[in-house]
Amino acid sequence: MMKKKSLCASRASLVLFLCQMISSLDVPLDLSQPPTITQQSPKDYIVDPRENIVIQCEAKGKPPPSFSWTRNGTHFDIDKDAQVTMKPNSGTLVINIMNGGKAEAYEGVYQCTARNERGAAISNNIVIRPSRSPLWTKEKLEPNHVREGDSLVLHCRPPVGLPPPIIFWMDNAFQRLPQSERVSQGLNGDLYFSNVQPEDTREDYICYARFNHTQTIQQKQPISVKVFSTKPVTERQPVLLTPTGSTSTKVELRGNVLLLECIAAGLPTPVIRWIKEGGELPANRTFFENFKKTLKITDVSEADSGNYKCIARNTLGSAHHVISVTVKAAPYWITAPRNLVLSPGEHGNLICRANGNPKPDISWLANGVPIAIAPEDPSRKVDGDTIIFSHVQERSSAVYQCNASNEYGYLLANAFVNVLAEPPRILTPANKLYQVIADSPALLDCAYFGSPKPEIEWFKGVKGSILRGNEYVFHDNGTLEIPVAQKDSTGTYTCVARNELGKTQNEVQLEVKDPTMIIKQPEYKVIQRYGQVSFECIIKHDSTLSPTVIWLKDNDELPDDERFLVGKDNLTIMNVTDKDDGTYTCIVNTTLDSVSASAVLTVVARPNPPFDLELTGQLERSIELSWIPGDENNSPITSFVIEYEDGLHEPGVWHYQTEVPGTQTTVQLKLSPYVNYSFRVIAVNEIGRSQPSEPSEQYLTKSASPDENPSNVQGIGSEPDNLVITWESLKGFQSNGPGLQYKVSWRQKDVDDEWTSVIVANVSKYIVSGTPTFVPYEIKVQALNDLGYAPEPSVVIGHSGEDLPMVAPGNVQVFVINSTLAKVHWDPVPLKTVRGHLQGYKVYYWKVQSLSRRSRRHVEKKILTFRGNKTVGMLPGLEPYSSYKLNVRVVNGKGEGPASPDKLFRTPEGVPGSPSFLKITNPTLDSLTLEWGSPTHPNGVLTSYILKFQPINNTHELGPLVEIRIPANESSLILKNLNYSTRYKFYFNAQTSVGSGNQITEEAVTIMDEGKMAMASRQVDIATQGWFIGLMCAVALLILILLIVCFIRRNKGGKYPVKEKEDAHADPEIQPMKEDDGTFGEYSDAEDHKPLKKGSRTPSDRTVKKEDSDDSLVDYGEGVNGQFNEDGSFIGQYSGKKEKEPAEGNESSEAPSPVNAMNSFV
Repeated sequence: MMKKKSLCASRASLVLFLCQMISSLDVPLDLSQPPTITQQSPKDYIVDPRENIVIQCEAKGKPPPSFSWTRNGTHFDIDKDAQVTMKPNSGTLVINIMNGGKAEAYEGVYQCTARNERGAAISNNIVIRPSRSPLWTKEKLEPNHVREGDSLVLHCRPPVGLPPPIIFWMDNAFQRLPQSERVSQGLNGDLYFSNVQPEDTREDYICYARFNHTQTIQQKQPISVKVFSTKPVTERQPVLLTPTGSTSTKVELRGNVLLLECIAAGLPTPVIRWIKEGGELPANRTFFENFKKTLKITDVSEADSGNYKCIARNTLGSAHHVISVTVKAAPYWITAPRNLVLSPGEHGNLICRANGNPKPDISWLANGVPIAIAPEDPSRKVDGDTIIFSHVQERSSAVYQCNASNEYGYLLANAFVNVLAEPPRILTPANKLYQVIADSPALLDCAYFGSPKPEIEWFKGVKGSILRGNEYVFHDNGTLEIPVAQKDSTGTYTCVARNELGKTQNEVQLEVKDPTMIIKQPEYKVIQRYGQVSFECIIKHDSTLSPTVIWLKDNDELPDDERFLVGKDNLTIMNVTDKDDGTYTCIVNTTLDSVSASAVLTVVARPNPPFDLELTGQLERSIELSWIPGDENNSPITSFVIEYEDGLHEPGVWHYQTEVPGTQTTVQLKLSPYVNYSFRVIAVNEIGRSQPSEPSEQYLTKSASPDENPSNVQGIGSEPDNLVITWESLKGFQSNGPGLQYKVSWRQKDVDDEWTSVIVANVSKYIVSGTPTFVPYEIKVQALNDLGYAPEPSVVIGHSGEDLPMVAPGNVQVFVINSTLAKVHWDPVPLKTVRGHLQGYKVYYWKVQSLSRRSRRHVEKKILTFRGNKTVGMLPGLEPYSSYKLNVRVVNGKGEGPASPDKLFRTPEGVPGSPSFLKITNPTLDSLTLEWGSPTHPNGVLTSYILKFQPINNTHELGPLVEIRIPANESSLILKNLNYSTRYKFYFNAQTSVGSGNQITEEAVTIMDEGKMAMASRQVDIATQGWFIGLMCAVALLILILLIVCFIRRNKGGKYPVKEKEDAHADPEIQPMKEDDGTFGEYSDAEDHKPLKKGSRTPSDRTVKKEDSDDSLVDYGEGVNGQFNEDGSFIGQYSGKKEKEPAEGNESSEAPSPVNAMNSFV
């Protein structure tokens, strides 16, 4: 919810403001004017007799007025009284009491007169009375002996003080006596008892009177009350103690508070009700106090006159009293006279109209003198409540007093007539800036003065036309009102005042601002106790205004608590507690408007625990529990959980009993015998469970024989010759009495035997020995205690102990399904040979050897278990082309039986695994050498290898696919007639008679033709500009120097440069040279199956494992030849084979081109 207001938003306030401006239109103080009383003491002035008396009288006028006083109707000469002084430039009197004066000596009626050459103004009659706080008179108070149930009135009768004291009753310990519908204080200060009770007996009923003016408290002597009891106490119907009789009258003045009182005696204590005969009690002004014994109506008027009836009622009857109320009225203004400013020759009226009950008399005075004896003035004429002025002259200036009086009071008002001839003047400051909010009223002042009264006109802009029309309101005091100001209302406004003596003008500025708005208001929040909550208040405002944001809680300041964090546009409350519950308001204030928005915070929590648990209706097997719910903490209680404690068997352990809806506060509980019950209740709401209530009183139920037998009775042998009988014992409260025992009975099933029984203590197991192996038994366990047996228990079937099976399954057969799956079948064993619960069969199988290889390895047996009485099973995951053995065993609860004879079977051939590796070596211009290893798992007899390959161009497109079938006994192949400097992708797999296995892939590149490279280099040289030629020369010079250094090192017996190239490329997979024989180890690149990157080096000996066969085409750099020297000697160095190359493979008889030289060192 959001509220918005601007500084001038209230129309009622605006009208009141304008009326005040009109009524208080003042003559500028630099012009002559009669006196005006501006401040005076109240008519009825009660003073503290211990302090100085200050009687105020302030006035203004031109020339400044002089002051004089009357006391009790005669002139008060202050110069003759040393205790009295008058303040400088003021009429205020100061009577010095603190230096020897006595306030009683200055009691009386004072009136002040302010006078100058243009007239005299007078104050009200000010009645000075010192306050009084007399002591209580000494009196002997007899004790009050009252019979229980009778009424009693303790009289206070305080001393008469000025003003009247405030009465209250206390005891010797200065504690207020408690009051109620039965005992209360009346308006006269007496203490009324509708009926007395024994607890009213005491000796310190003390009435106190507090005199606020003197800040003193007077104490009456203590009153003693003794209540004696008589049985039985007699009940009585109501009787009114005050007021007495059936009717009474009351007079109250208009505007005061009407207090009517009725206090009744009776037993039971009567209840008071108020009605107005023939009408309704006034809404919004009617209040009930003192337990409805006092009717209070505020701001009464003549319409509140009438008959008011109070009715006192109890169960035996009623009593009533009628109070006739008459509302009178001291005089009050209808039209008070206002100052008149007239120019010579003008006309005017002074009007004085007042009302009251009875109607007041109107009288006029001129300059403080009754007008009948005042000096004559031909320009005035008195007509009742009006003085008419015509053709006034300067000598007509005077101050007139209007007095309206009746028996309840008087009104006195001063109003002057000031005759002046003055050209217009504008009193509003020039270029005054007015700022308002758009869509709110704008009030532009043009306070003026002139005599005759000037005419006012308004213009907008420097050369604007006169303002007219419904969009403007022109007030008599010169103010221009724009009822709904818009942004285009901004500008300069000119006020022009003119009369017959002249003309003047003034300019003011108006700025219309955008309204302040809350664009994101705080929202209703529900938060759990100890959580964190945040309210947002995001605002939008005029850029020229500086807003301030204030947060309130329940229309008051935020608590001074560090948990409340006020941010730029939010309020955060940390660790929320119950006291944070309430309405939070964000108020945004600027100098022109204010806007607010509120949201409610509801703090929820688990309920408070229930209390006042009570047990009623106690029976042997049931009881009624009732309770009072605790505070639900803003989240409704959904249920109550009832728990019990068995103080006899499990003290301190609480068990669940039942659960009832949250609207229920009583429950009938079922009970068990021989339990010492205590109950507690837990309340539940959406937030959680309350703390448990305090335990109820204990209730011990009588003993009885058990109602039930043990549960979960079982008979299972632990050895081949015993039977172990087990059960779940009864819980403590299930025993129903002392001496709990169990009768255990058993007999062999399907054998005509008698039951064998034994009575055991409160245990949960009994072992029967000497039983046959795995024989069924009928078993029952019955509870008993000192009072008898439980009902006959049900019979359960158990078995004596198991032994290992005696025989193995027979007729085991194996059916091979395919190269990896076989089916095994066997005949079931006879159940009597199982000697226990048949759990299933286990198949043990293991691989004897692979038929494709003669190598033997460790035998690993595998086990498959088939549950129940199955006679067939599948053996998955076999290896193709292999020999296997298996046997079968039966399983019971004791273990496995003997194994069947081993059964041999073979699996057929399958497709082979992928070749173990693929290496591509010895690249030349048109050939590559391939070497491979046979599959690790041939899964049969290999028939051949399939090689497929295809070229890859520079745009990574694949060329035509070529397929070659290779005999199974081959392990290498030289591919010829290939294109030079071309990348090829190879796919390689093995075959058996069953089919092809998985393939592995690899890529390789033939070497580049030197002539082509040189021509490409020359084309580059021709196409290159001068800066590139210079760069190449510098590179060539550097290479030449490096070649010379290498040549010198070799002549000195340095290492072959291959090692340096290895170190430069730092391939972690390249193995170092063997130091013992000077040969090179095998080099392989584990990354060979990955895409070749631009400028990367590929060793010539490329070994590919089978796991690396899933290669794919990716980007390859175009400068792949950088991995070779011009003559391919670099590859030869890694191949481990001697090739027909120049003696120095890294030297050339020709000067290398810059490109070739760079490639050789990549």
